[in-house]
Amino acid sequence: MERRKESKIFILENPKSVISEAYRTLRTNIQFSSVDKELKTIVVTSSKSKEGKSSIASNLAYSFAESGKNVLLIDCDLRKPMIHRNFNMSNLKGLTNILIGEKSFSEVVSIHEQRKELHILPSGPLPPNPAELLGSKRMKDFIETVRNDYDIVIFDTPPIGLVTDSAIISTIVDGTIIVINVGETEIELAQHSVDLLKKVNANIIGVVLNKIPVKNNKYYGYSYLQYEDYYNESESDDKKAKRK
Repeated sequence: MERRKESKIFILENPKSVISEAYRTLRTNIQFSSVDKELKTIVVTSSKSKEGKSSIASNLAYSFAESGKNVLLIDCDLRKPMIHRNFNMSNLKGLTNILIGEKSFSEVVSIHEQRKELHILPSGPLPPNPAELLGSKRMKDFIETVRNDYDIVIFDTPPIGLVTDSAIISTIVDGTIIVINVGETEIELAQHSVDLLKKVNANIIGVVLNKIPVKNNKYYGYSYLQYEDYYNESESDDKKAKRK
């Protein structure tokens, strides 16, 4: 018997779970994280691979749609796309087809069957020049168009610590979120990721701490806090350690 793969959309499969509530808290915190500027376009990235950024981007998008927002989730990881797998959909056509002028947006975007407010745009065929495509004028124009058409647009991008793709898109969008695995991501690597984004003047709105044991180590949750607090606390801990 073939084993059923674990769903990546926790908030859909287990709407009353601890994890689902954590995503709703994350959604609320994002909505209140900016007073002066509305956050409509948001990049989700990480320091390295396998930190769960694609799963978090997918569940966050579903959470926003659940609240009644018209949401577009875009897979901008043109090197190792995962969004189509999370939603069990084809990746034969998508963002790259739009950027090379091969297809229109309406031809490649999909509407979630159970949550009509959520639209999904997979990466499409992988190109030989991801950074060039994402930094093109056509990409900038596309982002401006969907920004006007949707309440929230979430971009799943490659790890900032590995390639420049995330840094490129972060300069165009309203805000950027960094995913960090608790107990796995080195603090130096996380700090380096923040520094890379700061160099391009990205608006870092916060950090998602992933895989935090929240109940007898049986469940894993997600929490959200301002990145300045996280790193200030880390620096304080380092200073205390040196004094001992």
